[in-house]
Amino acid sequence: MTAPAPAELVRQIRHWGQQLGLSQIGIADIDLSQAEQRLQRWLEQGYQGEMDYMARHGSKRSRPAELEPDTCSVISARLDYLPPAAPMTGVLANPEQAYVSRYALGRDYHKLLRKRLALLAGRIAERVGPFRQRVFVDSAPVLEKPLAEKAGLGWIGKHSNLINRRAGSWFFLGEIYTDLALPADSPAQSHCGRCRACLDICPTAAIVAPYVVDARRCISYLTIELKGPIPLELRPRLGNRIYGCDDCQLVCPWNRFARPSAEADFLPRQGLDSARLCALFAWDEAEFLRRFEGSPIRRIGHLSWLRNIATALGNGPNSAKVTDLLKKRLNHPAELVREHSSWALNQLNRRT
Repeated sequence: MTAPAPAELVRQIRHWGQQLGLSQIGIADIDLSQAEQRLQRWLEQGYQGEMDYMARHGSKRSRPAELEPDTCSVISARLDYLPPAAPMTGVLANPEQAYVSRYALGRDYHKLLRKRLALLAGRIAERVGPFRQRVFVDSAPVLEKPLAEKAGLGWIGKHSNLINRRAGSWFFLGEIYTDLALPADSPAQSHCGRCRACLDICPTAAIVAPYVVDARRCISYLTIELKGPIPLELRPRLGNRIYGCDDCQLVCPWNRFARPSAEADFLPRQGLDSARLCALFAWDEAEFLRRFEGSPIRRIGHLSWLRNIATALGNGPNSAKVTDLLKKRLNHPAELVREHSSWALNQLNRRT
């Protein structure tokens, strides 16, 4: 088997990626020294909160060849996920509805993207013969955004998400670490300019400086990663956001170029794009697990789900139905649920 020249192989890899439904492919080298310094400063500030895994693997996160020996190139891929016609601002404006981050409305993206990348790796092997490779989709200590930036897929915006000039920021990222010496793409250049819309819109002021997010204040962290009580001073700022937050993406001017995804798996399930808080709060654990089979939401567990919804109910309008639901949760076995339900009732009573 005669292997193609590296530049021709990259051209074929892009073509195969397109055939497999990936939105874009780029190639990065493995020099992440600048990103390593930024990560270390972020960790020193304690901005990771309870996400201990961000510091657990030492330099493996920023030095790909330490994580996967012989790695010399990274194939970075993005996959658009924005559901077509899923209401966003309207749901945020209705305190009786539940806002779920757009990426979590449909099926869990990890398996879908990992399968596509594994197929891509298989096609490469058919062309060049056996080679060393490993596929990642949030499955190991990988600095996916700096790698994607180096691969030309976009630049890291002031909100810390990756932004593409032609596609906005509504996309997932995945990687193939490989021992193939592939020509790297030119890194993407920032086009945020003087814009600070994401900093100004953040409900909890979690973007403490351009390009720096204090996860301990971020609603995505508070509703997904945090396992204990949500800090009292931040609860009113969550509004009706019960799983993640998209505000910084909603106001980003580059997202006017975002295109709806054609992936059926990313379509809203369980009516989550317009669900009512009261209906979701009534689910017991069995129903929660059944309805969220194959969903990323399942991993936070039923207790965090109830904690988040109780907080949202406390931020919304009072009614006999809401009060009754919260009072029933005062007898829940978990202190986490009881305390947030009690807080919500106090908030509602305070406003009446």
